[in-house]
Amino acid sequence: ILVVDDELLVAQGIMASLASLGYEIVGPCKNGEEAIQKCKEDRPDIILMDIQMPVMDGMQAAQIIFPELDIPVVMLTAYSDDTYLRNCAAAGVFGFLLKPASAEQLSAGLAVAWQRYLDHVEQRSQIVDLQQRLDDRRLIEKAKWIIVKRKEISEPDAMKMLQKQSRSSRKSIAAVARAVIDSDGLL
Repeated sequence: ILVVDDELLVAQGIMASLASLGYEIVGPCKNGEEAIQKCKEDRPDIILMDIQMPVMDGMQAAQIIFPELDIPVVMLTAYSDDTYLRNCAAAGVFGFLLKPASAEQLSAGLAVAWQRYLDHVEQRSQIVDLQQRLDDRRLIEKAKWIIVKRKEISEPDAMKMLQKQSRSSRKSIAAVARAVIDSDGLL
């Protein structure tokens, strides 16, 4: 966990609480700019960060860290007004804890934020998989209709030809479809 807080005594207290819970600590950093650099160097799993800091505040840093480095951020701050909460949600922050937070609150907040992040990673993976399947399906459909026109056969027969070629060449049906489309482009 990377701890980011401009007040050294507060950061040291947070780090002591986290260490007592068994977490490995990186930092502390005293502003968002340092946090971004530390993230690039050390790649922490998660960040516990204050909002109000000099040079670059936690909100600005979170808007860079998560989208660019894919590291989840949990805000630990004394500020809880609606504007901060909305801005945190818009920045992709995975958790929000109020200072002073006990070790138990830190543990619970980090556990929830980490699970939210894992869920996000799983959803992103599913989206990528579904997009690939959709792209493959489009290729297959295009190749199938090229075969229908060329061979003057039915759509089911064209699909059977793609499947047979896929099995015999030990390539995915999408790879076979891509080859059909590419060869059609040459002709």
